[in-house]
Amino acid sequence: MDEFRAEGRGAPEDDSWLGRDLRVYSGQWDEPEPFANYVRHVRSLALEETPRPPDHVPTTILWWVDGDEFIGRLTLRHRLTPWLLESNGHIGYDVRPSARRRGHASAMLRAALPVARGLGIEHVLVTCDSDNVPSRLVIERNGGVLEDRRGIKLRYWVPCPPAS
Repeated sequence: MDEFRAEGRGAPEDDSWLGRDLRVYSGQWDEPEPFANYVRHVRSLALEETPRPPDHVPTTILWWVDGDEFIGRLTLRHRLTPWLLESNGHIGYDVRPSARRRGHASAMLRAALPVARGLGIEHVLVTCDSDNVPSRLVIERNGGVLEDRRGIKLRYWVPCPPAS
């Protein structure tokens, strides 16, 4: 998380899940009880009954790790609101800077597709900025089909294989 913070994540204008978690939970991840509270919070986000802002939907957050090393995280939104349909889609992912360009994002997205299918989603919407070539390649490697460009966002639909 320090690597994400060093590249500017967690600043007040960072409205991503990662940014909010950095602002709220930084400094609490090294102790067992605060970390357990954080894990309970993350798991609760997937529950329909969890209170959330009106424009938020149930969300599953998946961590990508190698042994005990945190590599990144993926956010899977269970359904689309008009705003998510327009710009952010079902899935967003973050790979820590020191682990980028090693195939982790592609593997993370591939691993999340059956999870999405298990939620009843047959095709996920994944977006990226038009100038983000690495993210475009991640999406395309996972079968993403470009639907269109809206502003700076490219919108891809990715088929979800049946959950195993």
